[in-house]
Amino acid sequence: MTSTTEKVRQLAPHWAVMFVVMFVALALVERVVGGLGLAASLVLVLAIAFAYPFAVRALGVAPAVWQR
Repeated sequence: MTSTTEKVRQLAPHWAVMFVVMFVALALVERVVGGLGLAASLVLVLAIAFAYPFAVRALGVAPAVWQR
């Protein structure tokens, strides 16, 4: 079992990338579509949050705590 500090150290870069991807996606959709409602924005953010770990695993760059 890895320590909490080690888990955070492994996950912090991925959290940062996911955060940036969410903001970029929201900005692009806002630019293309115009005003997004809260519900649509939330759906987009949740879709990215759930899809990111699967994409990272598929690319083979997932941290050890995400490996199964």
